[in-house]
Amino acid sequence: MTKPTTRTLDVPGATITYDVRGALPATDGPVPLLFIGQPMDASGFGTLASFFPDRTVVTYDPRGLGRSTRSDGDVTNTPQQQAEDLHLLIAELGGPVDLFGSSGGAVTGLHLVSTHPEGVRTFVAHEPPLLTVLPDADRAFAAERRVQEVYHRRGWGAGMAAFIALTSVQGEFPEAFGRELPDPAEFGLPSDDDGSRADPLLSGASNAVTAYRPDVAALTSASSEVVVAGGIESRDTMTWRTSAALADALGQELTVFPSDHGGFLGDEFGRPGQPEAFAVRLRQVLDGEG
Repeated sequence: MTKPTTRTLDVPGATITYDVRGALPATDGPVPLLFIGQPMDASGFGTLASFFPDRTVVTYDPRGLGRSTRSDGDVTNTPQQQAEDLHLLIAELGGPVDLFGSSGGAVTGLHLVSTHPEGVRTFVAHEPPLLTVLPDADRAFAAERRVQEVYHRRGWGAGMAAFIALTSVQGEFPEAFGRELPDPAEFGLPSDDDGSRADPLLSGASNAVTAYRPDVAALTSASSEVVVAGGIESRDTMTWRTSAALADALGQELTVFPSDHGGFLGDEFGRPGQPEAFAVRLRQVLDGEG
């Protein structure tokens, strides 16, 4: 695999850092393949990128995350702002691209395709955490607030343990979620509080992601091909349910991928999925075989 070249792009209120593996412009083969996550940055896509040596692969850090800095004085991460950043990045790449977005990156991709479909050929939205599409949305949002309350009161270890409990719920959220939460030690997490409250996953900085309402009419009429995907090991958890509900709203069946929410990961964060099988499935979908 070609060693990535790191570049930067100035956008209003931020400087975006991104990595390119392969040649630009990609004139002799498929369009570039862009991987996006949130709050995960480009560091989580190295293994997945290695399985596409025949493609120009681009990964990036969303504004304010990883290596991308922001000067707009804000700390929130909204799909609308991130989509505008991506629109400018795709123009810089020479557009259009194939787009794989996971988690919050999938939500950003939904807004990008809704507003700038000309920049995306095929978009695979992998497990977007769209609480708004759930029938039990009120209870899901209450559970999310409970996780954030625990984080702000007791610190990162307790907050992350509560988040793991939230993402492990099977089926609809119970009214009583959060009355009893696991000890951080059960997951090897610290029980002490270091005083930090800047984690974008737990602090509420990404609330606009889970509260995003997809524009179904814009997505179904877009020139981009939109594929909603879920990992088989996520079945009946929150992000499987949000993905299935979105797919149904778009009039399509949920496209099933191997593994779970982080199925594309290698050893980036110590919890590997099934990246090779995941890449095979992604290639099938991008080639129209899925």
